[in-house]
Amino acid sequence: MEIEKKIWPEYFEMMIDGKKNIELRLADFKLNKGDVLALKEWDPKTKEYTGKIIKKKVKNLIKFNPLDKHTEDEIKQFGFYEIELENSGGSNGN
Repeated sequence: MEIEKKIWPEYFEMMIDGKKNIELRLADFKLNKGDVLALKEWDPKTKEYTGKIIKKKVKNLIKFNPLDKHTEDEIKQFGFYEIELENSGGSNGN
């Protein structure tokens, strides 16, 4: 299945440049491994699509509820990181 979503210009460019390959999204839509995200660049200043689009296949998917691990106050105070880690190829932390 192909799902269309908006993406802000700075994140779109990072994805085009290969610097970003992780998306953190509210799970308010159905998504499965193997689906395709069609990310359409959205300009929040003009409130219009730019016409640019990138399509990425979902390689892996983890759904979670942050309130299972943190209080609402902690989430409001600290927010979240979106972290991409390099694959070291080993299991010993090297």
